Amino acid sequence: MSELPPLTTETIWAILNDEIDDAIANQLVWHCLGYRYNKQASWDLTNVAPEWRDEYSEPPDFINSRPATVKLTRSISPENKQLLKDQLGFKGYKVGEFGPRQTRRATIANWLLGFMAEKGL
Repeated sequence: MSELPPLTTETIWAILNDEIDDAIANQLVWHCLGYRYNKQASWDLTNVAPEWRDEYSEPPDFINSRPATVKLTRSISPENKQLLKDQLGFKGYKVGEFGPRQTRRATIANWLLGFMAEKGL
């Protein structure tokens, strides 16, 4: 995997503003979920929670997989559902200027903010 950017609000904004590649956005979530790529060229699932490991033996592509994104959305705790708006002041995308890809990137960003909040980052 590539060198990942630090998990900061600047990185979250870069995801929202499409300044970070989709692959890197995915890898940030994978890392937080516990997926690790090992030297045997396979995925180490030791630190992946059973609810993810059982359904995804390889980390899912959250940008291109609606079911994976729905699961990610449902895994955001209720108190963290509005962090993009409450913490970052994110107003959303303009009508006509967004599609499923941007919506899924916003889901990734919100999930990462929730992860940061839960871990005290």
